[in-house]
Amino acid sequence: MPPKAQTTTRTSRLTKDAGVKKPIAPLKAKAAPNKAIPKAKKDDEKKAENPVVEEKESIEPAEKPAEKPKPNISRKRANSATEEVARPVKKAKSEASINTAPTQKLDVYVFGSGDSAELGLGDAKNVKRPRLNKFLDAATVGVVQIAVGGMHCVALTHDQKILTWGVNDNYALGRDTTWEAPTKDVDADDSDEEEESDLNPNESKPTAIPTEAFESGTRFAQVAATNSASFALTTDGHVYGWGTFMGNDGIFGFFKKDGEKQPKKERGQSTPALIPELKNIKSLAAGGDHILALDHKGNIWAWGAGEQGQLGHRVAERRRLEYLVPNLVGLPKNKMTYVASGSYNGFAIDNKGKVWTWGLNNYGQAGVTSGAGTDNALVQRPSKIKSLEGYAIKGIEGGSHHSIAFTEDGTTLVWGRCDDGQSGIDLDKIPEDDIIFDAREKPRILVKPTAVPGIKSVAVAAGIDNCIAVTMEGQAYSWGFSESYRTGQGTTDSIKEATLIDNTATRGKKLTFAGCGGQFSGSG
Repeated sequence: MPPKAQTTTRTSRLTKDAGVKKPIAPLKAKAAPNKAIPKAKKDDEKKAENPVVEEKESIEPAEKPAEKPKPNISRKRANSATEEVARPVKKAKSEASINTAPTQKLDVYVFGSGDSAELGLGDAKNVKRPRLNKFLDAATVGVVQIAVGGMHCVALTHDQKILTWGVNDNYALGRDTTWEAPTKDVDADDSDEEEESDLNPNESKPTAIPTEAFESGTRFAQVAATNSASFALTTDGHVYGWGTFMGNDGIFGFFKKDGEKQPKKERGQSTPALIPELKNIKSLAAGGDHILALDHKGNIWAWGAGEQGQLGHRVAERRRLEYLVPNLVGLPKNKMTYVASGSYNGFAIDNKGKVWTWGLNNYGQAGVTSGAGTDNALVQRPSKIKSLEGYAIKGIEGGSHHSIAFTEDGTTLVWGRCDDGQSGIDLDKIPEDDIIFDAREKPRILVKPTAVPGIKSVAVAAGIDNCIAVTMEGQAYSWGFSESYRTGQGTTDSIKEATLIDNTATRGKKLTFAGCGGQFSGSG
């Protein structure tokens, strides 16, 4: 995963948990003196030489305290008209197709806050329950896949268009959205009528990136979105990207050369460009400000911001610009068959069904028990998630501090932070040994992957502190932090247990996907 704080009596979770550095409140075991919070362990020199370690060996303190990343997604209305448009890098020749695009045309439903045009509904800003996006009609537009970023979205259509909408301050939309807002007559009589929207129509309505931004004949199989960047995987295994990554200190950059030559405010890629180091790529997984790519040989590549270990290795401050270039993650020799990401960590499944993880683990979101509840706890190098052994994991998604997965038979598992409904489970029914409590003896962390009762999933999504699960019957359930109506339940109160999203727009529809952004969500 990280967008503007909402003007409410409660600080927006996007800035509350992801964008503001603050220590974790002291944690303690409930009525169990011997259940102390495990502390991060340092590897000895011999273990440090091994890029793959067992769970108990993998937790290391950061080189410096790991600040909770700042999304720094600004809110200006348009690009400067004087910005230079970069030309896309051309591939040397046409290559054989190795990836296939989805074909099912989707109805797209959105809900939550659209204060920054994230909903793609034009003038509509706040939607309490799922609403069909009229600009993404299945029959005429034919969206086949959507990627939800922090405050923007990217969609792939059946006829190979790439549509974008939302915030474009750091080029996440990959196209010029310059717009001059009309002037208002300050002397006009007051009116009781609803004020005209101040949203930029070039951002608030799904619009295609010009085809000339890509090499002629390019076909796409997948799109992905971080907080401020977007990516498109081609059918022949190449990757286009645009936008920028954010680090603890703000704008990080997109290409290494940009960071070396340009001031921070000018770093970024305004239009799609090929990432030259990547080929033979099978799938993409986007985090808050990092991106992972699985290739057809079973290797995983990572690049972007890495202060929280989300790239699978320690990132030295003096060399951090080098990580704007894709680097291999040090995974075992077993071929990886699946890659996924949380806001600040990564997941992979190997060809034997083992699940691997790395990155931020202060709330146990990486799935490793060691270090959970300890500020700055990182899984510096890939480690097996032992608590998932025995499960045939099919898909995983991570939020800021919690994670959700589903198995081949639909079992839906959650773990990590659980103090605001992130688990969707009645925690009174969970064994105390599976929970870390805070100083007030309130449940804080669910350390063991636990099944959400009554839900068999085929797709899952994780937001900052909320989740959505799409069931085998095609229904969507949501839970967690609900400010800005991001759960689609028509309330801003947190939803403590998994609850069916039920309204006239989606009733009777068979849904197949869900996505969660900073303060909004979507399904289809």
